[in-house]
Amino acid sequence: MGGVTSSIAAKFAFFPPTPPSYTLISNDRSLEGQAVSVRFSIPEVPRKDNVDVLKLRTRKGNEIVAIHVKHQKSSATLLYSHGNAADLGQMFELFVELSNRLRINLMG
Repeated sequence: MGGVTSSIAAKFAFFPPTPPSYTLISNDRSLEGQAVSVRFSIPEVPRKDNVDVLKLRTRKGNEIVAIHVKHQKSSATLLYSHGNAADLGQMFELFVELSNRLRINLMG
């Protein structure tokens, strides 16, 4: 019985915020109908030159949004896998601060 209760609680506890706290803007440039480069941004957070917003495709074909924070003196990269109930708009400042304080690249 305890397993049923915990699985029901988990289903309610790990929903991401709806709607997300951020929007994803595509700044694609095309040349005669072909995409040359696609850059993404999140307008709700401050624009930073050392942060790339990426859209990644999983093996199952789902698209997920990731943030890559680059530190110029990094010697390592931290892969930060956040929980299901978090979203990148809320995690953005934490990612930037962790990158600065730890002097690392961070992918979240």
